[in-house]
Amino acid sequence: MSSRTVLITGASSGIGRGLALSLAAPGVVLHLGGRDLPRLEAVASACRAKGAATEIRALDVTCAEAMAAWIGEAAHPRLDRVFACAGVTGGVDAPDTDGAAFESAAQVRRMFAVDLDGALNTILPALDIMRRQPRDGRGDRGRICVIASVAGVVSYPGTPSYCAAKAAVDRFMVASGAYSRRAGIHLTSVCCGFVDTPMVAGHRFPMPGLVSTEAAVRSILRGVERRKRRVVFPLWLVLGSRFMDMLPIRLAELYYTRQPTGRPGAFTPLDERS
Repeated sequence: MSSRTVLITGASSGIGRGLALSLAAPGVVLHLGGRDLPRLEAVASACRAKGAATEIRALDVTCAEAMAAWIGEAAHPRLDRVFACAGVTGGVDAPDTDGAAFESAAQVRRMFAVDLDGALNTILPALDIMRRQPRDGRGDRGRICVIASVAGVVSYPGTPSYCAAKAAVDRFMVASGAYSRRAGIHLTSVCCGFVDTPMVAGHRFPMPGLVSTEAAVRSILRGVERRKRRVVFPLWLVLGSRFMDMLPIRLAELYYTRQPTGRPGAFTPLDERS
């Protein structure tokens, strides 16, 4: 296509910002969403400098009505690519007097609201719109990509709700894609390790296999253009995590709880993030 319309959530920083800048070009229409308006405006300005027609919307992905309205407005004359990049992360608090560690109820609910419901608030309206679109010259009605995580393939004691939310998103995308592709709608789940973005900047532990945002964006765009159902990087980390999740739970936990990422208090609490 000489022109295409792309919608990106979480576009004010990290992977969303990287995708916007990489896709910006003459003939491309970008719809960028995020909560930080000044940063969103800066990204939009950089995209316009590269020739892309760019519109921004400051909104929270947890508001289903606002998301549906925005996506509907963006889909004129059509919606070709959607990237759901908005997300938050966090872990269990410091141990209590029993040596036990928990996530606060507020953090668990926020994690599911953003990482799962926020993704669905992006995916479902986009699917509805794409189903009504004519196929393009390649037989496509559209493509939707969601950022999941290597955390979605493990049951990691250090960050339970993040693992659960990302697992749900990944399974939904991979399973739904089996039939949606027959309609020319291709779904992609990105199971990545640590990416050097502001979201991980506050982590208090070493991050094995840390990937630059630029490298992550290249892998994601290559996978989406190849209609891959699941994009994985770094491969060794995801395969190792798959293997660990097949072990007896107690044996896996023995390893996990001895890792820096599995220690209570290693993640920056959500209420300390900007």
